[in-house]
Amino acid sequence: MPKTTLSKEETTAMLIQACDAIIAAEPMLSEADRNLGDGDHGLGMQRGMTAAKDKLNAAAPDSVEKAFSTVGMAMMSSMGGASGAIFGTFFRNGGKALAGKDVLDAAGLAAFFQAGVDGVKQRGGAAVGDKTCVDAMEPAAQKAAEVANASLADAITAIAAATEAGKEASKAMVAKFGRAKTLGEACIGFPDAGACSVVVIVNAMRDYITA
Repeated sequence: MPKTTLSKEETTAMLIQACDAIIAAEPMLSEADRNLGDGDHGLGMQRGMTAAKDKLNAAAPDSVEKAFSTVGMAMMSSMGGASGAIFGTFFRNGGKALAGKDVLDAAGLAAFFQAGVDGVKQRGGAAVGDKTCVDAMEPAAQKAAEVANASLADAITAIAAATEAGKEASKAMVAKFGRAKTLGEACIGFPDAGACSVVVIVNAMRDYITA
């Protein structure tokens, strides 16, 4: 039965499912990064999400906000490098937008994705079209705003589709950041590894909510 709202306990369980999904996707994420960079993105994300899962399991977060921010802080402290800062900011800033909410609903998803991508753009300077994780995060935020009044299940399903489309669109782009920037047009045809990670996370959220 699809869930209409998520309690703090359910939000935590959803995020643990997202952690597990990233941990399992390490080979795919590493391969995606080898096509464009140094191949360490998958291992970094796996390390960050393992730390996040440990934190979530060690002490149940006392709010929806805390569940998301716990993931962000664990990623920042365990990963290092650009991905740790970017994804840590995404979860931490997104979580702050949920302060005071007793449950997670479609409007909460919209607040989370918008604050998360705003934080990432401010921190890294990337925009849509630069072949970064923003190419998946921005469409997710835009779609989340459009479906903020929908049911939670319908909202996350639409958001997941928009995230996937954003990742697919990144294949046609020339990278403007990171090691991939040196490849020029040789990076066309491959999706950004960070965008792939966003898809894995959002799909895991969708699968939990719609189960």
